[in-house]
Amino acid sequence: MNVSPDSPARDDVLLLLDEHLADMFATSPAESVHALDHTALLAPTITFWTARDDDGTLLGCGALKELDGGSAGPDGTSAEIKSMRTAGHARGRGVASALLGAVLAEATRRGYERVSLETGAEDYFAAARRLYARHGFVECGPFGSYVLDPNSVFMTLELPAAELPATKLPATELPAAEPATADVPAGS
Repeated sequence: MNVSPDSPARDDVLLLLDEHLADMFATSPAESVHALDHTALLAPTITFWTARDDDGTLLGCGALKELDGGSAGPDGTSAEIKSMRTAGHARGRGVASALLGAVLAEATRRGYERVSLETGAEDYFAAARRLYARHGFVECGPFGSYVLDPNSVFMTLELPAAELPATKLPATELPAAEPATADVPAGS
């Protein structure tokens, strides 16, 4: 499985994102759906990845959104995980873990102190909440522009300090992340 930066405007990615949005609106009230469409995922504050088989078949996607220009207030920088989705045919193969690993590695490389996310409170999202908890995320209160919502669960992960060059460049000026290869056993 290859995880690398990609465009959310590719035809196969558009289909996966449309499926993602349809499921979000089918399981949560419209005012509690915070998923982004492909045009929002093209914003300069968002880095988007896909996971693909060696033959190029799309397995999943995920994104990292810089919050408030990277600022989480006077004590650090933060980002948000967005649009994590595994294609139905690829579930149970470790796709989400591989994507999450790439996203967290990039967040650490950029020097973010924390990565947070919003997911649903409904049973449909239980597997996602378990995935994030396995990777060290803990529940927290609303962050960024979110407000308390009984249909949302907010989670955060404090990141280890990265060894940064003497001059920290804005995320838009950093070189593209290297593609990651993940050999994840089935069922992970």
